[in-house]
Amino acid sequence: MSETISWDDFAKVELRVGTVVEVQPFPEARKPAYIIHVDFGPEFGVRKSSAQITELYTPETLMGRQVVGVVNFPVKQIGPMRSEFLLTGFQREDGAVVITSPEQAVPNGAKLC
Repeated sequence: MSETISWDDFAKVELRVGTVVEVQPFPEARKPAYIIHVDFGPEFGVRKSSAQITELYTPETLMGRQVVGVVNFPVKQIGPMRSEFLLTGFQREDGAVVITSPEQAVPNGAKLC
C-alpha cells in the first residue's frame, strides 16, 4: 500500500486537461514511443512529452483527443527531447497504457478537482 498523503500534497499536483495538437514518431526512444504535443490552454500553452502509448494508439487516433497531464513537474531530458509534462494513464495487465481522458469535452487547462 502507498503512503498516505495530505490534501495539501495532492493539491500541489497540477493535473490539467489539454488537447493533442501534434504527434510525431520518436525513433530515438528506448521503447516504442511518440512525441506528443498538447495544448493546455492560455495559462500553460502547448507542451510536449514522450509517451509510450504506441500499442493502443496511432497518431491519427490521438489527434484532437483530450488528455490529462501533470504540468508542474520539472522539465526532463529524454534522449534528444525535453519532456514538459507527464501524460497520465492506466497500465493494463499486458503492459499497454490506456490514456486518461475526460468523459466529456472541457476547456483546455481545466484542473482536475
